Amino acid sequence: MSTKWLKTLGTTLAMTVAAGTVSAETLKVVTDPSFVPFEMMDQETGEMIGFDMEIIREVADRAGFEIDLNTMDFNGIIPALQTGNVDIAIAGITITDERQEIVDFSDPYYDSGLRILVRTSNDDVQEIADLEGKKIGTKIGSTSYDYLMKSLDENDGVTPYPGSSDMYMALMSRAVDAVFYDAPNVGYFASTKGEGKVKAVGDLYEGQQYGIALKKGSEWVDEVNDALASIKEDGTYKEIYEKWFGEMPESE
Repeated sequence: MSTKWLKTLGTTLAMTVAAGTVSAETLKVVTDPSFVPFEMMDQETGEMIGFDMEIIREVADRAGFEIDLNTMDFNGIIPALQTGNVDIAIAGITITDERQEIVDFSDPYYDSGLRILVRTSNDDVQEIADLEGKKIGTKIGSTSYDYLMKSLDENDGVTPYPGSSDMYMALMSRAVDAVFYDAPNVGYFASTKGEGKVKAVGDLYEGQQYGIALKKGSEWVDEVNDALASIKEDGTYKEIYEKWFGEMPESE
C-alpha cells in the first residue's frame, strides 16, 4: 500500500469527520442563571454550571446536537419557546398541564416540590396556613407563585421577585416574613449562604416534576427522551445527581 494512498485516505477520513461535526445541528438553549444548584454562573470562568447544565450537555451529546446556551429571567423562558426564539429550555421547569398546552416537554428528569423558608428566629410559621396575611417572597412566573395565589385568602403580601437571590435577600433583610419556592433551591440556600440564618420548615407541597421544555412540535423530543433514558440506565444520571445533591434516594 503506497504512502500516497494512505495520505489520501487519511485526508478523506478527516474531511468526513469534519463534515459530520459541521452538520450537527445547533439548537438555541436557554436557562435561568439564578436557580442554584441547577444553574448558576461560575464567577471564575464565566461559564454556566450546575445540575441542569451537566444534564443538558450530556443529553445534547447523546442526542446529536450542539447547544448555543444563553440566559434570561425565568418568566421569559416559556414565551421565548412559544415565539420560537429558542429551541430548548432547562431551568428547573415544572411540568404542568397549562405549560404542556403551549410547549413540549421531555420525560421528567427530577422530582421536586415547594417548601417554606423563614429566618431561624421565626417559630410562628410551620405550614401554608401560617402565611395568611404575611409578606412572602417567591419568584415571578413560578408554580410557587401560582400555588400561593390559589391557597391564600389574604395574598396581598405575596411579592414575586425576578431572581431567587432577590427573594432570599429580602428575607434576610426582613423585607418579607418568608420565602416559598422550589424545595431543592430553598434547601441549597439554607445549607450554604443562609446557614444559621434561615431554615426550611413544614412539609413538601405540591409534588412536582421538572422536564426539559422544547418549542411546540419540536422534532427533538424523542431524541431528548432517549438520551435521558440512557444516562439513567448507565449510571451517569446518578453520578451527576450525587455531585450536586448528595446521595440519591432509591425512589429517584
